[in-house]
Amino acid sequence: MTDSILRYLNGVPAFLSYFAIGAGLIVLFCLVYVRLTPHAEFALIKENKPAAAIAFGGALIGFALPLHAAISHAVSLLDCVLWGVVALIVQLFAFFAVRIVISDLPGRIARDERAAGIYSAAVAISVGLVNSASMTY
Repeated sequence: MTDSILRYLNGVPAFLSYFAIGAGLIVLFCLVYVRLTPHAEFALIKENKPAAAIAFGGALIGFALPLHAAISHAVSLLDCVLWGVVALIVQLFAFFAVRIVISDLPGRIARDERAAGIYSAAVAISVGLVNSASMTY
């Protein structure tokens, strides 16, 4: 029984490494995303504006989906980081694509127009799913 426990504990360093990378990439995504978007997500969320929370939440989920694939399929920590960065870039492109489709997206989110927030979230999650499925190397 002690051998079984020790075998399980052998995986803890790898778990902690990948978890730390995942958490770090999520923080990085949040920092980059809020700097590149013209509206102040956290301020709007603090003001209880659901459109901002929906859009930001969708972007975060849309990033976490391919990050999951990157962690699951990574052959090394560096591989995981590189594919995590690819996921981050793709998710940012999704936001800018939605800005092309919906005029004044940042203003509409700031005015709490929920349809814009929901559409932005739906696109982010959809792109995240396709991005994740593409990471089946």
